[in-house]
Amino acid sequence: MKFLNKLERKFGKYAIKNLMLYIVACNAFVYLFMRISPKQTILNLALVPSLIKQGEVWRLVTFVFYPPNATLIFIIFALYFSYLIGSTLEHEWGSFKFNIYYLLGVLGTIIGAFITDTKVTSSTFINLSLFFAFARLYPDFTVLLFFILPVKMKWLGYFNWAIFAVTIIFGDGSIRVAAIMALINYFIFFGKDIITRSKTSTSNYYRKKQYNNNFNNVKKDYHHKCTVCGRTELDDKDLEFRYCSKCDGYHEYCMDHLHNHEHIRE
Repeated sequence: MKFLNKLERKFGKYAIKNLMLYIVACNAFVYLFMRISPKQTILNLALVPSLIKQGEVWRLVTFVFYPPNATLIFIIFALYFSYLIGSTLEHEWGSFKFNIYYLLGVLGTIIGAFITDTKVTSSTFINLSLFFAFARLYPDFTVLLFFILPVKMKWLGYFNWAIFAVTIIFGDGSIRVAAIMALINYFIFFGKDIITRSKTSTSNYYRKKQYNNNFNNVKKDYHHKCTVCGRTELDDKDLEFRYCSKCDGYHEYCMDHLHNHEHIRE
């Protein structure tokens, strides 16, 4: 992040503030436009590598404005949730770093599309990278799923990571590349922290294991020992001990010898 701090000092003034508000607004506009416009018109916004090579460079940006293909209620929920996550991340990092994070997600998606020569008509994986970042920074943040069920972000994060893993394992080549490349921003921002915590957790595990082994291997010291027979509480947990008030010094005896021993005179 030191490199980002240097970039921010130089180019921070060029950052787009409230970036997520503009993206959500464009998504809403495109959704409304899709209700009244021919399908072919909307396809002019898709990220199509072959057409970009022919000069339709606007597609490098407009694919981000594709809303999810769902009902109006779900669209409202999805756009609100995207704005909540994006604006919170911008507040946490600042406009410049948030711009960089989102831009890296866009670049990753574009690179993935060109590698596989696959058409992209949504920013699903980019939004997923925003979600993962939010879940990592605010794991205990509670949202009302479908405006009803309260769920902490960390559980939603685990669920989405599971879906992501299934996509990587069972998806075709183009889907795998698209998913991985779109999340390159997440690994750039959090990769060092993930590796550091993993090393720390592993180190702590082995230290604890070594401590337990050493503790179990050490012969425990006794606290009480009979001066006559030498038995301790380790020999019999029910054995009781007392000090003799008639002996000089502190001498301890088991109950068998407390009243049957020669008193020690120093």
